[in-house]
Amino acid sequence: MTADSSHPLSDRAVASALSSPSSFPVRWPVTTRWADNDMFGHLNNAVYYQLFDTAINGWIATELSRDPMTSRTTGVVAESGCRFLAEVRFPSPLTVGLAVTRLGRSSVTYQLGLIDGQGEDAEVRQPTVAAVGHWVHVYVDRESGRPVSIPPGIRALLATAQRTSAAGPRGSATSST
Repeated sequence: MTADSSHPLSDRAVASALSSPSSFPVRWPVTTRWADNDMFGHLNNAVYYQLFDTAINGWIATELSRDPMTSRTTGVVAESGCRFLAEVRFPSPLTVGLAVTRLGRSSVTYQLGLIDGQGEDAEVRQPTVAAVGHWVHVYVDRESGRPVSIPPGIRALLATAQRTSAAGPRGSATSST
């Protein structure tokens, strides 16, 4: 448990994410693979980070038709963390919920939730947040590696994912546009 209420993975932050999985402005579907399970029969902890990374970058690339491999600027992970709340196993269609909690000049902070709405009793079970993540991207010039301002198109998209935004859910599965 994290006692500092200002920490991005504090009990208060986790409670906020758990209050309603649908509160994430962006919801991005992800699929587990057999190879994601570890020797204990559940998703290996490193896979959660891969799913978070896939959701963030997939959302930006898809919404903006942006190739992250050829862009002059790129978001690099400066900080990340995860609180594991429930086991997830293959095969589980999951959703990564994403919200922007801070939008700076060159950095963006995300709160992420790994939402499991499937299972043997999926018809009667409410979606649950299996993990809550914290992720910071700093945008850098690909050649110099120095921080740069978040490109205007990306900044505008990120603003739609702020919880205070009036924008509805965005993402391939639940996009309202």
